[in-house]
Amino acid sequence: MAAWANSPAPVFILNSLDGNVSVIDPSTWTETKRIPTGKEPHHLYLTPDEKSVIVANALSDSLTFIDPRTAQIQRTVTGILDPYQLRFSPDMKWFVTAANRLNHVDVYRWDGHNATLAKRIQTGKTPSHMWIDSKSTTLWATMQDSNELVTIDLATQTLKSRVQTGAMPADVFGIPDDKTLLVGLTGGEGVEVYDVSSGTPRKIKLLLTGKGAHAFRALGDRQHVLVSNRVANTISQIDYNSLQVVAEFPGPSGPDCMDITADGKFILLASRWARKLTVIDIASRKVVKQVPVGKSPHGVWTLDHAPRQ
Repeated sequence: MAAWANSPAPVFILNSLDGNVSVIDPSTWTETKRIPTGKEPHHLYLTPDEKSVIVANALSDSLTFIDPRTAQIQRTVTGILDPYQLRFSPDMKWFVTAANRLNHVDVYRWDGHNATLAKRIQTGKTPSHMWIDSKSTTLWATMQDSNELVTIDLATQTLKSRVQTGAMPADVFGIPDDKTLLVGLTGGEGVEVYDVSSGTPRKIKLLLTGKGAHAFRALGDRQHVLVSNRVANTISQIDYNSLQVVAEFPGPSGPDCMDITADGKFILLASRWARKLTVIDIASRKVVKQVPVGKSPHGVWTLDHAPRQ
């Protein structure tokens, strides 16, 4: 199969149990090297200036900055406690991390190069994933082991509300209108839908997708989002307007994080139990390639990706 551009950027996939990153050349679909990071890298995120991709090393309390095109390490930042998941606010003023084993969310001020801790917020048991609204005012975070969704005001760094969810909430995703929030239930069989228009999340419905609903990725057309169902070994496509499942894709061997290629043709999937990067053709809904990587692959990302909404 061909790559999606003449000189595509590499694909990065985090090998959580190896403490490194596999670098995949999408022209040949081969692993070109592995970048050592720290212990248990789980998630990664692009800096606002798009010059670095940050790998969060949870058990090493560090961040590894990597050039997204050359795959060279730029710098390592230490003293970031248990960065399991991470993200920037859309206005680029805030950088936040979820401390999965230490039960807090850290809110940092971002000056374009450095993160300065503004507030450490004690949350619930096992913070998992986070989402920030388009106005950069509100952060939502799931608590994996206390089964909660908490709301944090970014300006004041205060916890505003907490609501109970289904079993083991994981990833959380906001529909572009900022009125609807989706929460994947890894301990359940689908996605909970919340109305957040009034501030405090209010559950609307449970959308059945498959056992172990876990990670979201927008398809890039501003109409659909994908969710990986880790136990069912499937990927469900959800329509923003109808809030219904409109398509399903194969998701072999414990599907986890995903990215979408810039041309919108392929899903890049971390097949966690198989130690592989799986490439899925969106049009045919078939697996077209699997690339061996390291142990327990988790986050997957490329600079040449489809829009995040």
